[in-house]
Amino acid sequence: MKSNKTEIIEFLKRDFPQSLEHCEIEDVFAQGSKLIYKIDHQQLRPGGTISGPTMMTLADLALYVAILGEIGIVALAVTTNLNINFLRKPVGDKDLKGECRLIKVGRSLIVGEVWIYSVGMDDPVAHVTATYSIPKKIE
Repeated sequence: MKSNKTEIIEFLKRDFPQSLEHCEIEDVFAQGSKLIYKIDHQQLRPGGTISGPTMMTLADLALYVAILGEIGIVALAVTTNLNINFLRKPVGDKDLKGECRLIKVGRSLIVGEVWIYSVGMDDPVAHVTATYSIPKKIE
């Protein structure tokens, strides 16, 4: 059973509120999502760039949101693998945008990718692929 943006936000506010401290869900659609990560000084590293863990957080949440949109609210869907390629330096004074697309939706594993951009820029700053494990349904 699929979930919509409102249902996902309500679930996250209730059960995982820290996930929304910096992230805003822009859209949830068939096998995908778009999120914005609001950047402040806490996410910056020396040299005026955005930290890698910040980009990984955005990607992981974008995937989780897309998965919840596709299979419904499954709280225990968990990341089993995440690979990130840093492509260029993000702009330190701009928010980040994550665009997620699920590549394969199986019964026990879901594979997806996220392209990360500095808001307003055309070239991506990172590309992420990840796999999530979906718990077995208890009947």
